[in-house]
Amino acid sequence: MKVGIISFAHLHAHGYADALSKINGVQLVGIADEDESRGADAAAKYHTKYFSRYEELLQQDMDAVIITSENSKHHEHVVAAARAGKHILCEKPLATRAEDAKEMIEVCEQNRVILQTAFPVRFNSAIIRAKKMIENGELGQIFAIKGTNRGTNPGGWFVDPAKSGGGAVIDHTVHVVDIMRWFMGTEAREVYAEIDHAISSDSIDDCGILTIEFENDVFSTLDCSWSRNETYPTWGDVTLEIIGSNGTLKVDAFAQKVDVYAKDGVNWNYWGDNMDFGLVNDFLNSVSTGKEPSISGTDGLKALEVALAAYESAEKRQPVILK
Repeated sequence: MKVGIISFAHLHAHGYADALSKINGVQLVGIADEDESRGADAAAKYHTKYFSRYEELLQQDMDAVIITSENSKHHEHVVAAARAGKHILCEKPLATRAEDAKEMIEVCEQNRVILQTAFPVRFNSAIIRAKKMIENGELGQIFAIKGTNRGTNPGGWFVDPAKSGGGAVIDHTVHVVDIMRWFMGTEAREVYAEIDHAISSDSIDDCGILTIEFENDVFSTLDCSWSRNETYPTWGDVTLEIIGSNGTLKVDAFAQKVDVYAKDGVNWNYWGDNMDFGLVNDFLNSVSTGKEPSISGTDGLKALEVALAAYESAEKRQPVILK
């Protein structure tokens, strides 16, 4: 199978490229990036060809493309890739506007190519086990979920709203909302959010608390802030506390680690799941077998709609009902 990557703007691009190098029978045809230094360096690192224009990459003989560009460019790149007949794995959030995400889904359907949203947390062992416990009824009726996705401010284009679509709220909400939807098989009905710029020097939202009511009457909260400081031993966390009639389940997706308390501070040594590998391998399996992607473009849209509703709620200072 032949695969290309459009842009190394997003931090996950290296994880996906590394995953491609570990899967037998997969060739990384090339990397396209308008930033010549960044793209050329990545191409050299992963022993492939560099393209200054993504249109040139899409003209190559290949089956699929992974898009890890700035959020605002996802729409342009996905539409172009779909029209070129390439199957697509697109970084989250799927887009910065719901109407763009909907068009991306439609164009992929029209051109009969896969559009998979990059939600690697679904490939974490603890998350998978929690989903099975919920499906098996071990927790009974689910009443509420408390989630966190607290990270470090990544800087760069992430703090430029024109390129990112927003700050911590759009960056982190989509991950955990996708897991909540996946766990329960239901959609968000109403969102209320408190959002602020309180931690970093960048003039963008860096902290937020969301309250989400789902169609099955489950009440959830989510801390989606960039509240980890620069000296924190890793970029952040993903945790869930699921309260059911038969008990409460606590999940820490990044607990597969060893903390070493050294003289220079705590060293965070992760030994657990390679979620990027799981995501890429799952995507390529869908491409090779022709089956529907396990994480669809619609999944990406539904998570995005919650993040956008959070911004609307914070601006209006009132709950927002999702249509």
